[in-house]
Formats: sequence, C-alpha cells, structure tokens
Amino acid sequence: MAMNLGANDDDDGDDALMSAINTTPLVDVMLVLLIIFLITIPVVTSSIQLLLPKERVEVRETKPGNIIISVDHGGNIYWYEARIDNVEALAAKLKKVASLEPQPEVQVRGDANARFEGVGKVLLACQRAGINKVAFITEPPALGG
Repeated sequence: MAMNLGANDDDDGDDALMSAINTTPLVDVMLVLLIIFLITIPVVTSSIQLLLPKERVEVRETKPGNIIISVDHGGNIYWYEARIDNVEALAAKLKKVASLEPQPEVQVRGDANARFEGVGKVLLACQRAGINKVAFITEPPALGG
C-alpha cells in the first residue's frame, strides 16, 4: 500500500494557470486617485470669486400674443401699462392666459434698480398659474462698454 501526499509530478506545476486576479496594482492606482481628488476638490470649491453673469446678445422674436409684465423701481407690477394691485390679481389673470393653446410666453421687464422681491412675486404668480415659458427682457450694454 502506497500513499502519496506530495504534489503530483505528472502535472506541469510551473505551467498551471493562475486563476486569481492580482488586485494590488488596482488598489494602488485607486488610492493615488483618491489622494489627488482629496487634495484638489477643496481648492476648486473654496474659490469664491464671483463675476458669473455674462450677457449674451440673443435675438428674440416678440410675438403679439406674448404677455409683458413690468416691475418698476418701487416694486409696482404692471400688465402691459395697467397697474396690478397684488399678486393674487396677477395670478388670476395669468390663469386665464395659461389655459390658452398654445400658451403664450410671459416676458418680465424688471427695472435695474428694482428689488428682487417684485420680480420674485411675478415669478411666484407665474408658477401658481401654471405658466410654462417665462423670459426676462434686458437691454444690451452700450457699444464699447
């Protein structure tokens, strides 16, 4: 009776395929990338220099069906030239317009010296009424400036 507990000499031990994947290089690369991101992300997010708005010259077609709402420097809201007393009255007028098919675009003209509150009220009324298209009308800067 013979018993063999050692490696079988019939198999080509050196030529046998290795079935495990070596993940050490992958882990090394991932750690290096993690360190790079941890160093660069705070630098990018903490730079607070703001000068974001850039003006584009874009030609807009004003259609006769568009609604023009103006906000003056005192925060008063106007439907074309007629003054609107409160946001509820504006929302009621906009609900009638929102039911039209196709729905017209609401164009908001805000005075440069107006507080944002007046324009915010107009946007709130448009949202309550279900208006889908709201545009802001601006003037292009002076030539050379």
